[in-house]
Amino acid sequence: MAAAGIQYYGTGRRKTSTARVFLRPGTGGIVINRKPIEQAFPTEALRTQIRQPLSVTETADKFDILATIAGGLVGVLAPTASPGRSSEPRQEERPPPPDH
Repeated sequence: MAAAGIQYYGTGRRKTSTARVFLRPGTGGIVINRKPIEQAFPTEALRTQIRQPLSVTETADKFDILATIAGGLVGVLAPTASPGRSSEPRQEERPPPPDH
């Protein structure tokens, strides 16, 4: 049983979008700007982007996500709200160096 009042907080930014994300012990519910994820993001691809970090760590059914997002278009907002995403690309995401 999770202790009451525990939560993790992070801020994500991408282009002109800003997201405040709260990760709380729960059952996997996702609410964005007071709407269920299905209303906030119309396509499964966008919803998958948000769920990806929790799926990879096998914690998708252990936490609820509550996020407030401002600015940008729907396609830009999904990566902004994704918990655990860094604005700095990971080594494997960087393009290979040019051949000289």
